[in-house]
Amino acid sequence: MNTVISWVPASSGTDPDVTSGPLSGVRIGVKDNIAVGGVRSTCGSAYFADRIAESDAECVGALKRAGAIITSTLNLAEFAVGVTSQNSASGGPVNPWDPARVPGGSSGGSGVAVAAGIVDVALGTDTGGSIRLPAACCGVTGLRPSIGTLDMTGIFPVSAGFDTVGPIARTASLVHRTLSALVDFDVAPRHDGPLRIAVPWPFVTADVDPAIGEAVRTTTELLRRLGHTVVDIPIPHSESAQDVVYTLIYSDLARTHAQRLGDEPSRFQPATRERISLGLSISDDRRDAALRGRDVFRAAMVRVFAEADVVLTPAMPVDVPPLGGDDAVIAQARRMGQLTYPWSLHTGPTLALPIGIHPSGMPIGGQLTAAETDEGLLLALAEQIQDHTDWHLRTPPIHVDRR
Repeated sequence: MNTVISWVPASSGTDPDVTSGPLSGVRIGVKDNIAVGGVRSTCGSAYFADRIAESDAECVGALKRAGAIITSTLNLAEFAVGVTSQNSASGGPVNPWDPARVPGGSSGGSGVAVAAGIVDVALGTDTGGSIRLPAACCGVTGLRPSIGTLDMTGIFPVSAGFDTVGPIARTASLVHRTLSALVDFDVAPRHDGPLRIAVPWPFVTADVDPAIGEAVRTTTELLRRLGHTVVDIPIPHSESAQDVVYTLIYSDLARTHAQRLGDEPSRFQPATRERISLGLSISDDRRDAALRGRDVFRAAMVRVFAEADVVLTPAMPVDVPPLGGDDAVIAQARRMGQLTYPWSLHTGPTLALPIGIHPSGMPIGGQLTAAETDEGLLLALAEQIQDHTDWHLRTPPIHVDRR
């Protein structure tokens, strides 16, 4: 099922000087746009099919120093662009809950590997939703940290102003442990006690799948029972956020890959080629307008998080889409990132976690978002939710081939 790109030799999996540490014995897979020294690093592209990383990315080195065992590099959307994780190097992974459905993207292999038990933790990258969407589609927990929290050295870029790297695991507590090892200090909440939880509804669109809406409402009621206050605060400018993010990401993508597109366009997976081509058509004036829109959104978020501690939203407005399909299915897949993109404009962290099961049998994901550097607050709240629910303990019903 094309989950693993390369198995990492045991001798290179852990720093030989580390015999113990906060992640001692934890099996970790690494998205294949993150360098693991001496191991093939394809970025899911035929362009890099035989490329070998010269040294570890900074985040990989931090995990090794914490005693983790780096076991594998994991499949992804080509050059970490796309919500379905299809690519031109090895084909895309499939969802372990239903192999006829997408695993989310672009960190699809990371979500699959955790859900299927191939690894305990996976590193993913998130520019527009690439950690949060696989977490939601695969029924696991994934963190997009605050922009700038973790060093991006050794990670192939999509859009430097939005790129982040973060952990995916089954539980918020293991995500917490991994993040603390990555930053080398305990990530703790700034304050204890009841929180103000904003649940903006509708968020971006009222056209949210009814089962997903019900799962958010059930989670909201749980938060009330746990003593938190639910506040009514809208998210300003969320309706234009997706266009702003698309404009900036696609223009950066085009700058990175314009030469490849000109030289050998057929080597790109078609959807990647389409996105790069769209980026080439973005004018400087349109990019400047998007940068202004980004700054307006970020200023509004400062005001939102003065009135609320955490915002709860769905991770996706639709059920996990099938692979391929007719025009209606393709339109459904295009909506997958509709609720993750706005939080990519925000400088603070967003955590995706499972909050239900759809009547289709697929996981339902929610998002918790907080102010910049408030990862500890998000993780503590997610751990509290998971202490009172078992969605994160549900496992896929099928066996996943470990190729």
